[in-house]
This record gives sequence, structure tokens and C-alpha cells, in this order.
Amino acid sequence: MAIMARVAAGAITLFARFITAVRAVWEGIEPIPRQRIYFANHVSHGDFILLWTVLPARMRRQTRPVAGADYWLKSPIRRFIGRDVFNAVLIDRNRDTRIDDPIEQMADALDGGASLIVFPEGTRNETEAPLLPFKSGIFHLATARPAVDLVPVWIDNLNRVMPKGEIVPVPLICTVTFGAPLRLEADETKDAFLARARDALLSLPKAEEGNA
Repeated sequence: MAIMARVAAGAITLFARFITAVRAVWEGIEPIPRQRIYFANHVSHGDFILLWTVLPARMRRQTRPVAGADYWLKSPIRRFIGRDVFNAVLIDRNRDTRIDDPIEQMADALDGGASLIVFPEGTRNETEAPLLPFKSGIFHLATARPAVDLVPVWIDNLNRVMPKGEIVPVPLICTVTFGAPLRLEADETKDAFLARARDALLSLPKAEEGNA
């Protein structure tokens, strides 16, 4: 199973690069193997795949996406990709059926040495707004593990590569921009932290701005 997972991971990253010609842009941060929480905008189920793809191999191996169990456990193929290929931290988003606390799950993954990919909006943004309001989870995670850097990441163009309702991807160049890290400040309130984190994400350069 481990060999199959490695082969599948290689195939997925090659396919992602072939379709999107994705490139990483590092703004105020270096691609070094340090434990981090990457928080990104969310427009597609492929978001974490693209972010994971552009990480250097040594960082990719220690980085785990946080994803909804209801989606990634829905079929044997998704289960294999989510659990075995990406080693995702799978969260039950249904409060009525939830057994494990999501913050504890993520904190345990960090304690095990992993970096995380999280999406503070909590669901895919299908609106015209650049970002949905942030859920409180990223604040509680920052409170639980304040020594871990939080890195804003803007994923650009993926919503046009895989428009809603389409099966065949449209080849377009995508960028994944990593910003300067931040941490929860002493006595910082939840609302102030969420606003600061959201502003950090929105401040990252977009492809449209770069081509203006």
C-alpha cells in the first residue's frame, strides 16, 4: 500500500503541474523544512493538492492537509487518496456525529512533527467575494500551539481550471503565493486575530495584479 501511495502521489503532482504549470512565489518567507501551518483561500477540492504540489519534496513529506471526512471518505478511491496518499487529517464537520475534537486532532498532528494545510473559510468560496469570513478554528489552533508559524497562502486561478460542474480541467497557469508568517500576539482577541490573518491573506499578490 505504501508503494502504491508513493506512486499515486507522484502521478498526482505530475498531473497537477501538467494541467496548471503551477509555480510557487515565496514572499517574505523561505521554502525551508520548518514546521508551519499554511492557511489558504478555498475555491476547489484541488486547493490542497496544488499547495502540496509546489512544496519542495522534503517539506511535502511532512505536510498534512486538513480536510472534510465526509468528502474524502465517500468512496474507496477518495479514501485511498485522502488517507494513504496525502495522510490528511480528516475532520468530521457534522457536530452531531463528531467524536473527536478538530482542534485536538490538528494539535496532535502538530505534536507529531507535521506541518498543516488549513482553509479558515471552512468551505469552498463560490461567491464573487475574494474571501468568506474566517471560522474561529484557526484562532483556537493558534491558541493551542502558539509557537508554530502561520503562513498565509493565496492559490490563484484554480477556480478557472476546474469550474464548478465541469469534469475536464481547463489548462491555465496557476500560482501559489506564500506570505510572511504570523503568530498569535499576547492578549490578542479572536476577532482581531481573524481580521489580521484575513488581511494577510488578502494582501498577497494575485495573478491579475501581477499582469496589470
